[in-house]
Amino acid sequence: MPPSTMAALEKLGADLAVARLRRHESLKTWSQRLGVTVPTLLRLEAGDPGVGIGILATALWLIGRDAELSQLAAPEHDQGALDKDVRQAIALGKQRAQASAEARMNRRDKEGGEQ
Repeated sequence: MPPSTMAALEKLGADLAVARLRRHESLKTWSQRLGVTVPTLLRLEAGDPGVGIGILATALWLIGRDAELSQLAAPEHDQGALDKDVRQAIALGKQRAQASAEARMNRRDKEGGEQ
C-alpha cells in the first residue's frame, strides 16, 4: 500500500476515534453500535487497512458523514480518466486537422491539373 494511502487511513481512523470520544462513547458502546467487536473497532481507529469497508461506512454513518462516500470515486472527479479524455481529444483534433489539410491539398492539386 502506498505510504500516503496508509497515512490517510491512519488519519481517518484517528479522526473516527476523536469523533467517538467527543460523543463520550465507550469502545464497548461504539463497537456495539457498529456491530463489531472492540478489537475490530480498535483496528478501525488505528487505520488498519484490513477492516471492511462496510464497517468504515457504518462508522461514517454514525457521525453523519456517509454521504461523502458516493462522491469518492465519482467519474467527474477521476483526474486520471479526465486527463486521458483530454489527450484523446487532442489527438483526434490533430488527426482531423491533418485530414482537412490533406483534403485541401488534394483539391488544390486537382484544380491545378484541370486548368
